[in-house]
Amino acid sequence: MYDSKDPRAALKAASKPAQGPFDAASVARFYAETPQESSALCRTWYVRGQNFIIGYSQCEAGAVLEHQTQPDEYMLLLPERDTVVAVTAGGETQRMEGLSLVCVPPGASRVEVLNAGPVYRLISTQSADLAALCSNAGSYATPHAVVAPLQAWPTPPGGLRLRRYSLDVPLVPGRFGRIFRCTTFMVNFLHAMEGQRDPTQLSPHHHDDFEQCSLAVSGAFTHHLRWPWTVNKLHWHEDAHEAVGAPSVCVIPPPSLHTSEATGPGTNQLVDIFSPPRRDFSLLPGWVLNADDYPMPEGNADA
Repeated sequence: MYDSKDPRAALKAASKPAQGPFDAASVARFYAETPQESSALCRTWYVRGQNFIIGYSQCEAGAVLEHQTQPDEYMLLLPERDTVVAVTAGGETQRMEGLSLVCVPPGASRVEVLNAGPVYRLISTQSADLAALCSNAGSYATPHAVVAPLQAWPTPPGGLRLRRYSLDVPLVPGRFGRIFRCTTFMVNFLHAMEGQRDPTQLSPHHHDDFEQCSLAVSGAFTHHLRWPWTVNKLHWHEDAHEAVGAPSVCVIPPPSLHTSEATGPGTNQLVDIFSPPRRDFSLLPGWVLNADDYPMPEGNADA
């Protein structure tokens, strides 16, 4: 149900019939919850979806985030311009400025915080040790049947290595947000909204078989969700209106109808995260800003 001026109106509508049972949304309000890891220089919260883990770390200078057994590629999100880190992975070390997205190859990695700020790691649930730490781990004790499994996309022609992408990308009419992908994730760093969203211009829609992770990095939002009615009333859910501040995560399950409404008086910044990458976004010319680095699966070349 996109407005005709919304770039997503060009997408082919999802069409699978809803069967049920359906899963509830998962919400993590990091600002109001106890971190799963804590040290003198860093506090870290974890929340998950079916295929992904979001690790949010509030770090002081000198903090180090290490993982020795990363099985696949992950992403590092630095949403604030002043944050600076040094990332070591794949046999190299690079200084990474803030307001950027970093692709990190599998294997051992080390992130040293040089200038304080929030650090988000986007990691697949192949990292079982981190999945076990998630605040909502119990919700995924049994896999959610509606969600398609993660299948990694093709390796870049130049191989997996450290790659940094600036998020300082201007708004372009007809393109939705600022979209990047790797082999395991797609990230849409949406343009910030100043003040509240016009309640007459919302965008309720649904996905057939993938979760949407809506990460609020500043401001406040209400995530509105509605589940289909089927012939089996036992599968019905009450509508949900999850009011959140930042930082927070809402994992939106398929096939719930959903839309997010900015409600804060200042800057409201949302990041949409998907695992694996979305094919529909990838097929629209110019939408994926690093498409030249990360090819689509064979038979699904970029338009």
